[in-house]
Amino acid sequence: MPQVSITELWLPILLAAVAVFVISSVIHVASPLHKSDYKPLPDEERLLEAMREAGLERGGYAFPYASSMKQMAEDGFIAAQNLGPVGFMQVLPKGPIKMGGSLTIWFLYSALLATFAGYIGTLCLERGANYHEVFRVTGTVALLGFATAPIQDSIWRGVQWAVTARFVFGGVLYGLVTAGVFGAMWPSA
Repeated sequence: MPQVSITELWLPILLAAVAVFVISSVIHVASPLHKSDYKPLPDEERLLEAMREAGLERGGYAFPYASSMKQMAEDGFIAAQNLGPVGFMQVLPKGPIKMGGSLTIWFLYSALLATFAGYIGTLCLERGANYHEVFRVTGTVALLGFATAPIQDSIWRGVQWAVTARFVFGGVLYGLVTAGVFGAMWPSA
């Protein structure tokens, strides 16, 4: 039986990305799932003013900061860590957050993961494969892409595991939805 070409999967790829986009919008806008991911800064105005005066620009910051592994072992750096706070901070450009650009990139990322899921499906599955086989293969790939990526934030950036667990939960949903679309739309024999 002939294999499926990735070009035959353009519609399920786009529909999976749309489905993920819609479900993620509901999760982030209409549900309380991510409402407690961030906390306000204590004495926010004073801290923001201090950051402005220091000339804080867009970028990633670590505090306390060490420029080498050797410096990280020095008594002064260790004392600064013990004194706290210790953390990582991502500063965005000044001005209102531009959600349109981020949402566009999120849609494209969802389409990219769906493309990978579809591509692996074309390598493993024949034309006319049953729904459950298509769901299993494409869902595994999509789940790996959506659900495991947030784990790195807890490992390396100190994001609380409860926050990561909520993103992993969303990723599992996105993987399942992607698998469902491919299962329902896999080319027939």
